[in-house]
Amino acid sequence: MKAPVTTYRLQVTAGFDLDAATGVLDYLGDLGADWLYLSPLLKAEDGSDHGYDVVDHSQVDPARGGAAALARLAAAGAAAGHGILVDIVPNHMGVQTPALNAWWWDLLQHGQASRYAEAFDVDWSFGAGRIRLPVLGDDEDVSRLTVVDGELRYYDHRFPLAPGTADDGADAQAVHARQHYELVGWRRADAELNYRRFFGVNSLAGIRVEVPWVFAESHAEIIRWLREGLVHGLRVDHPDGLADPGGYLDQLAEATDGAYVLVEKILEGREQLPTSWPTAGTTGYDALADFDRVLVDPAGQAPLDALETRLRQHAGRPELSWPELVYRRKRAIADGILRSEVLRLARLLPAEAGTDDAIAELLAWFPVYRSYLPVGAADLRTAARLAGVRRPGLAPLIDRLLPLLADPAHPAAVRFQQTSGMVMAKGVEDTAYYRYSRLTSLNEVGADPEEFAVAVPTFHERQQARQAAFPTSMTTLSTHDTKRGEDVRARISVLAEVPAEWEATLAELRAAAPLGDAPFENLLWQAIVGSWPASKDRLAAYALKAAREARTSTTWTEPNAEFEAAMQALVTAAVDDPAVRGLVQEFVDRVRQAGWSNSLAAKLLQLTAPGVPDVYQGSELWETSLVDPDNRRPVDYGLRRELLARIDGGWLPPVDESGAAKLLVTARALRLRRDEAERFVRYAPVDVLGAAADHVVAFDRGGAITVATRLPIGLAASGGWRDTAVVLAGRRVVDVLTGERFDGGLLRVADLLGRYPVALLVPAPHHDEGNSTHDR
Repeated sequence: MKAPVTTYRLQVTAGFDLDAATGVLDYLGDLGADWLYLSPLLKAEDGSDHGYDVVDHSQVDPARGGAAALARLAAAGAAAGHGILVDIVPNHMGVQTPALNAWWWDLLQHGQASRYAEAFDVDWSFGAGRIRLPVLGDDEDVSRLTVVDGELRYYDHRFPLAPGTADDGADAQAVHARQHYELVGWRRADAELNYRRFFGVNSLAGIRVEVPWVFAESHAEIIRWLREGLVHGLRVDHPDGLADPGGYLDQLAEATDGAYVLVEKILEGREQLPTSWPTAGTTGYDALADFDRVLVDPAGQAPLDALETRLRQHAGRPELSWPELVYRRKRAIADGILRSEVLRLARLLPAEAGTDDAIAELLAWFPVYRSYLPVGAADLRTAARLAGVRRPGLAPLIDRLLPLLADPAHPAAVRFQQTSGMVMAKGVEDTAYYRYSRLTSLNEVGADPEEFAVAVPTFHERQQARQAAFPTSMTTLSTHDTKRGEDVRARISVLAEVPAEWEATLAELRAAAPLGDAPFENLLWQAIVGSWPASKDRLAAYALKAAREARTSTTWTEPNAEFEAAMQALVTAAVDDPAVRGLVQEFVDRVRQAGWSNSLAAKLLQLTAPGVPDVYQGSELWETSLVDPDNRRPVDYGLRRELLARIDGGWLPPVDESGAAKLLVTARALRLRRDEAERFVRYAPVDVLGAAADHVVAFDRGGAITVATRLPIGLAASGGWRDTAVVLAGRRVVDVLTGERFDGGLLRVADLLGRYPVALLVPAPHHDEGNSTHDR
């Protein structure tokens, strides 16, 4: 299996197509990237900027350049020594515009007689044999339907007609009643749909890739890419939505001759990726959590917990532990936007009063995203035990359901596994993360906000485990799905070192621009400080999405106009009001340098630790984006080329607003991993001695030694590095970031980290051995 050493993620869109990707290959090569990692390429909905709404599996999206552009990119990449990793979407298809999706159009036209009835996951027993499409307004006024050119129309929506259903000149309402689909009000989607969606997204319909011909036809083009050498590896989106993820990966491995495959799998806590899966590992969220937390001061937990408690009390909300918050939000999701999935599960089980309640309770208590029966049956028993404690009256019914839900062959067990991940994702990532404001750098995809910090020895243990079990799993700091860019999180993490100062600043900010939702204000002001300086438009878009996802003071379906106006006023004040802007700027000035130190530390740790490090597009400079679509903004490669050329000309940039110091770290680390991969074959902690030893993370990868600063404010307050030293072998070393040479043995950290808060050491050339002085 050919595997990448490093990857660089590109979001391929109509505005940055495959030819544009070819145009930056020279830069990516200079940067040191090994493989390109591309967002989905199959034809998607018109205007899609992410590509996860595939409408045609048979072609490379013409809007993204088409097959010819992919061939040009592949040829240029091969000539430059690059492999290509492509994101694929096996779980669902885009159905927002039925006319674009031939499979969906045929299904709507012919219903259960359609060849594609087997491809889509529809419960024909519910809804009188008609697919329910939630497109009508609140009034559900079918008088607005028309028949035009052999199609049923509702405003701009177009739907096919079953053969012979309009031949008698009946009115549109009568014609609609004869179709294999029923147009219903959009509010009915949550409880009354009969097709499986991607989470709660009506415009993404689940497909049954476990059916052999569905797999074959939806993957024929993808497999062609691999067999013709256009692509060398795949990233599988949302495997937890599939009926049988392990079986799917077996099929994929057989079809691709065991190509390099990663899965977008979210692991909870210390959960391990199933070792039976033929995959190199995950897309790296588990690693992201460790890189962030080793740089968080554990001493900040108690005061920030206390602040969170006071803010909740101010808002008149009960104090909730993280597990209790997760349970409540998951239960709300199971009773709300995913109620249709719960009810479909109930229909697969023996009819008994309260079955839907019992299923929702089990989903709310399920401790991980999903099981892979028979593996993971213990998680189902855990959920049953917790549900029984909370709802003793449901315990007997749950006990009766458990054997069925634990039977891998039972259709309810299959669907329960597909549903538990939906409930977790919507309840935690998309709701609870926006309600838990203690330290929001911890509220990231795949991470557990309850784990506040990771001690250095624990960090080392986790890296050693990754090196042993999944050495070619991906690592990351930013993705198209992260809630906050890596450098936003790095700055927010500094709050753990100055909790009292943050509490005082927050009080002033809340008084200057009141909103009336204290915990959410904490979350929002952290985002503003973390991404500062940011435009009013970017901050307003983030605030609106975050508030509606939190669902405390406003929602997507029931917007609170007064609250949202106040929120807009808060953002305007932050940017335009001199007094409020001054408060923000003063605090940012306090934490900026420490945040940059954290950023450089996290970047070097990620780029040199075990795994295949991915650099998300543009994040070689400061990555201060917020949640999507902010993190899909265009990247200025011209600026990056210019700065890299200066660095290669000998410039050692200061750690400042330009982010060039991060570009230096990124390029030097990527090049070393690509060009001297033999230095990255093991993982061993490096001993650190002295007064400030707790402020260092250091490890040896087998000839490349990483040294990074942690808790920089505490370090300065305690008197700096003083006698702190790292313990190295006796021969001289060179810092590849700066070119400085140092004697081995006990190396003073104050000398090593005099210019940057990080260093990357390799043995100096043998001809330097006789020169025993430290070169500055």
